[in-house]
Amino acid sequence: MNAGRDETDEFGEPCDDSRNKDEFALTRREQKVRGEFWDKFKRVARRIPFAEDLLAAYYCAMDARTPLRVRTMLLGALVYFIMPIDAIPDIIAGLGFTDDAAVLAAVIALVSQHIQPRHRAAAARALGKEPPDEDAPGV
Repeated sequence: MNAGRDETDEFGEPCDDSRNKDEFALTRREQKVRGEFWDKFKRVARRIPFAEDLLAAYYCAMDARTPLRVRTMLLGALVYFIMPIDAIPDIIAGLGFTDDAAVLAAVIALVSQHIQPRHRAAAARALGKEPPDEDAPGV
C-alpha cells in the first residue's frame, strides 16, 4: 500500500485498512449480490435456461458452510450476472445471457462438488418446483 493513498475495492469503494483487503472485497461482493440478485433474477428468470443452476450457485455462495475460495468464485460469477455492463449486453435477445451462462458454467464446473443437495433443493423450491431427493445419486 502506498502511504497517503486510499485503497479501494473492485467497486471503487474505500477499503478499511483494519481489515484484510481480500476479506473486504469478498464482503462487498456478498453485499452486492444480496442486495441486487433477486431483483435481477425476477426480471430475467423466464428468459434464462440456467435459472436453477444460477439459484443453486446463489444458495451455495450464501452458505457459511461453503469453503471461502468456493464462495469467492461463486460470488464473482454472481456479480458478473448482476452487472448491467458485460461482454454481451443482456438486452440483446437470444444472446444477452450467453456470456453470463458461460461464466457461471465455468465456475460451477470448478466447484460443483461444493454445490450440495440442500442448495439444489432450495433452488427448486424458489422456482416452485418439487425439490430433488437429497439422497438421490448425482444430485
